[in-house]
Amino acid sequence: MAADHGELLAEMATVGRLSATDRLKHAQKRRAQQLKSWAQMEKDSARGSRAKADKKKPRTTKIKFPDAIKLLDAAARNDLEEVRELLNSGVSPDLVNEDGLTALHQCCIDDFVEIVQCLLDAGACVNACDSELWTPLHAAATCGHTGLVQLLIQSGADLLAVNADGNMPYDLCEDEATLELLEMVMAEQGITQDRIDQCPRG
Repeated sequence: MAADHGELLAEMATVGRLSATDRLKHAQKRRAQQLKSWAQMEKDSARGSRAKADKKKPRTTKIKFPDAIKLLDAAARNDLEEVRELLNSGVSPDLVNEDGLTALHQCCIDDFVEIVQCLLDAGACVNACDSELWTPLHAAATCGHTGLVQLLIQSGADLLAVNADGNMPYDLCEDEATLELLEMVMAEQGITQDRIDQCPRG
């Protein structure tokens, strides 16, 4: 069951102490709860309508989720076919949830390479920032998804993007292979320590 307003307020202090990655996972969990709650409401509504069917014409209206929820949910489920259908029907790949999270961010956390490629092919902004100024590259680097880091860089990801905590993607990377790739590409792009030091860090 989705948390009510009071519960959400009560846990805000706890959420504030979580790492950015845990906050992203927490937001994903909340989104799943919201979708479950909506599905239950729709089911209850349909059950109520059937009970009154002999007196009234049954309701045929279905709840329509906003495009952002549909896209983010399909991406979180790694449903490539549904993501493609939504994008082909004109849904923007850059829609965000209440935390500013795009489907691209979500798939970079979950290592869904095919959907990341699909979103990028559809014109998704590779440097989109969520409410904490995390880019998809921050997410992929933090999670140590080397292949995705490479794909994002090839698509123009900003290696010097700084999040709200003043961290660049390589600052958050603890995976050796991913860190090595980031450092190699930074060297290839002529990004020196001096240049890094000149970047505003929040």
